[in-house]
Amino acid sequence: MNQKITIPIVIAISVIVTAGIMFSVGSDNQPQITQTPQTEIVYIEKTVSEFFEGTNNVKKISSQDELKGILEASSSQGGNFYDDRMIRSFAVAESASFDSAQNTGVPAMAPMPSDGAAKTGGSEYSTTNVQVQNVDEPDYLKNDSKYVYIVSQNTLSIIDAYPAESAKLVLKIALDIESQYIQNMFLNDDRLVIFYNGQSDDEIIPQYDFIPRRSYSSVTHALIVDVSDKENPTILKDYSIDGHFMDARMIGNYAYFVTNSNVDYQYPRLPVIMEDSIRIMTPDAFYFDNMEQFSNFNTLTAIDIFGDKINSESFLMGYTGAFYVSEDNFYLTYQQNMPFGFYENSSRDRFFDVVVPLLPNNTQEQIKAIQNDSSITSAVQWIKISELMQKSYNQMDKKDKEELFEKIREALNEYDVKIQEDTRKTIIHKISIDEDKIEYVAKGSVPGRLLNQFSMDENGDRFRVATTTEYYIQHQGTVRANAVYVLDEQLKIVGELDEIAPDESIFSARFMGDRLYLVTFQQIDPFFVIDLSTDTPKILGELKIPGFSNYLHPYDEEHVIGIGRDTKEVDNGRVQQLGIKIALFNVADVKNPKVADDIIIGDSSTHSEALYEHKSFFFDKKSGVLSIPISGDAKSLSGLSSAKKIAPDYNRWSGFYVFDVNTLDGFNLKGTVTHSAEDSRYYGMSNARSFYIDEVLYTASQGYLKMNSLNNLDEINSIKLENTGKFIDYIGGEVIREAIPDEQ
Repeated sequence: MNQKITIPIVIAISVIVTAGIMFSVGSDNQPQITQTPQTEIVYIEKTVSEFFEGTNNVKKISSQDELKGILEASSSQGGNFYDDRMIRSFAVAESASFDSAQNTGVPAMAPMPSDGAAKTGGSEYSTTNVQVQNVDEPDYLKNDSKYVYIVSQNTLSIIDAYPAESAKLVLKIALDIESQYIQNMFLNDDRLVIFYNGQSDDEIIPQYDFIPRRSYSSVTHALIVDVSDKENPTILKDYSIDGHFMDARMIGNYAYFVTNSNVDYQYPRLPVIMEDSIRIMTPDAFYFDNMEQFSNFNTLTAIDIFGDKINSESFLMGYTGAFYVSEDNFYLTYQQNMPFGFYENSSRDRFFDVVVPLLPNNTQEQIKAIQNDSSITSAVQWIKISELMQKSYNQMDKKDKEELFEKIREALNEYDVKIQEDTRKTIIHKISIDEDKIEYVAKGSVPGRLLNQFSMDENGDRFRVATTTEYYIQHQGTVRANAVYVLDEQLKIVGELDEIAPDESIFSARFMGDRLYLVTFQQIDPFFVIDLSTDTPKILGELKIPGFSNYLHPYDEEHVIGIGRDTKEVDNGRVQQLGIKIALFNVADVKNPKVADDIIIGDSSTHSEALYEHKSFFFDKKSGVLSIPISGDAKSLSGLSSAKKIAPDYNRWSGFYVFDVNTLDGFNLKGTVTHSAEDSRYYGMSNARSFYIDEVLYTASQGYLKMNSLNNLDEINSIKLENTGKFIDYIGGEVIREAIPDEQ
């Protein structure tokens, strides 16, 4: 039986009273009082609903009416901040949103994966740089041992890349879709999964209007494409689900992807999965038994790309941020949102809970009497309380008063720190995955914010998280610190290490087995080696050097590669960022980590996508080759092997710096691969990728796919990817129109 609980809710009512108070401290440390009109905030006790008992458990949403009730209860705490003030058309019956999930697909249209590609391609090749082994991440470029697949804008290109000497563009087709910016794709044998954002097409009546108008909301499409015939790809399935594409992973033959859709509090509707414009299921939907701002449906969907299985579950929660995915679990995170009115209530509580108990006893008693007088409004109560406090201060000598003020400031700082630590948390949801099985496991939280996916890691039955906590304290300013937390299988904190590098922020993190390598930065670059072999993390060693690392990559058990920027201190303690810095950290002696070697490329004008996109970072331990995309002022760059190809009108160079890396000699520049447009147009280096097939290094940018010898970087071949001046072929007209139907 559900229990009703009473929760204090703040309702702000604008009432102009006869007088208000403006409180300040004069130059003589005497409180100064100015009477001004103000808005009165009235606090009312209110029963929320039977939906929230405070258990934090996950609960299933069983009906449309229940969903409305949950959202109404949530919005009473301020959850309704996506009110679009529009009424949706009832063209689709509400009851349809709650049909039981069912599979209405057809048998797979192609055989299981074969080893045909391996027979005709190279013997060894690299793929996308991912965080977790056996967990693929989507990218705009995918390759096997012979072919390269590239999605760009609304086109798909297939390149026969091996052998490099005879590499050629096999097919470039334009997909008949409304999206013009595809950038996420998986490759598995002869199957592609291409994700893109489309739009649903609903009719709405704007508030106080009477004419229905078109309303467009985000829909994510997942196209499964058979590319066994490279010149005639076939679209096997077109799945679509309400919401904007957030991220995806592929494990075995299953693609898992997350979509995010805003909640319409007036006329809520659950996400729906469609295949070829036919609704095939509505995911089971869940909410959490705790009061917070429910702003989005986050939907996790699993599809078998070689078969017919599909499953999906939707969760009512906050806006999803970083993801971490292991072979067994999917972790969704977001920053906690406190209900509207929380901070107003906190301001009131901090006065009565912190300030009043420190005042003289007789003053406390009189304040309580005023507070309990229900015959006067809260604004008048405050006028009386402030006058009483002023009188009490005037009766003190200067020393006692200063000591009291200092004691109050310290107590308020402690209170504010506790409140901000409690409210600035990262919420973590753990969902187990096993092929098409999706099961919610647990919810947890840790103080602070995450940098990115590399701030998280799963190791056995433990989940480890590195966060930065940052908040402002009135008499202290900005407080910043970092911490590492160890959570158990149910996401309960079982160990922590806090106060790491006060006044700094995490710039990069990398979990490797029982260790965490952590870089923080404010003025210098502290590189930490942290032991995680037990539930009690501890710092083993620390190294302070100029600059910082944005990304850390494993070399071996005793070495880590970092890429970031060099820095130097200038006037007034300020820090100036310089060129791209690549460092090889030696952590063999964990108590005394050191830099085995480093190299600086260019100056502050130099840029590398690898600073913020790990898929642009290429390192192959076997060959010792490191490839980094670089663009910058040509005059600041050294070691260019193709200086004559620099775009003269822009004086910018773009391409790849390629190094030999080993633990004895560090970094040795093998050479560079130029991608600057030779027709005097500068393309830049967005979407820069490197990979190899056998003894050939392939480098891709927006403009080119280039093939160079892995040994000496001699150019073997080059294919222009954009602005070729040629027609773009479409898949046979009838096929494409059938495969990409009209939107819902």
